[in-house]
Amino acid sequence: VPVTDLIATFIPMLAACILTFKQEGKNGVIRLLKRAFDFNKIPQKTWLLPAVFGMPAIYLLIYGAMFLLKLPLPVGFDTPFRMLPLLLVAIFIAAAGEEIGWSGYATEPMQQRWGALKAAIFIGLIWAIWHYPSIIQQGHGWSWIFWGTVGTVGVRVLMVWLFNNTGGSVFVCIVFHSMANFGRILFPKDLALNPLVDYPGVHYSTIALVAVVVVVFLWVKPTRQKEQIQQHTASNPIYGLGFVGAAIYYISHDTSFWMGVL
Repeated sequence: VPVTDLIATFIPMLAACILTFKQEGKNGVIRLLKRAFDFNKIPQKTWLLPAVFGMPAIYLLIYGAMFLLKLPLPVGFDTPFRMLPLLLVAIFIAAAGEEIGWSGYATEPMQQRWGALKAAIFIGLIWAIWHYPSIIQQGHGWSWIFWGTVGTVGVRVLMVWLFNNTGGSVFVCIVFHSMANFGRILFPKDLALNPLVDYPGVHYSTIALVAVVVVVFLWVKPTRQKEQIQQHTASNPIYGLGFVGAAIYYISHDTSFWMGVL
């Protein structure tokens, strides 16, 4: 794990606690931290299903796209299975460190000001930029940064969609975030190939396409505001981001993908 990731993990929560303390005092900070376990506020517990299984399902789609594109895939697994329970706990704690800030503090006021989709895209962009130091530290170039930004915005759109459909549950966002990171560990890889890292175009454009599908077909209650015309207008950026990003990648590769689809 890059050192920059370790440093940045808890800064959103720390910043949110400082700002909340200035506004509401110690009791406000306590209420903010308790939102990490606010699963009781979820009106329909079935929403835990996409929170838990949404990202694993997306990773299956990503693997399928790589297979159809006939990209080299690992023949073995380099997964620390014995460490998975401990890793899952650590991942949940780390996700809480980010989501208490992004979801618990920032999402609601930004939605009230700009609407759900604009807020999701803006937070997604800041979240992506937040990870640029670790991406650069790992030696990735501008192409990787571009695709990482596209996918990160897509993930944030999905998280805000879940947030709004679960009564503003931060716990749901932490779970979804945790499963995104946990799924990366479980994704097939070996010493020679790490597909999620080696093929960022497939990886992140698939996430963006899923976000577009969710926005178009499943975003039933995208915001608590009633300004539906404004919401429709705000959806245009994510449509373009997802479709353009995916089109750039898939069209630029051989036609075997489309032959496989047909």
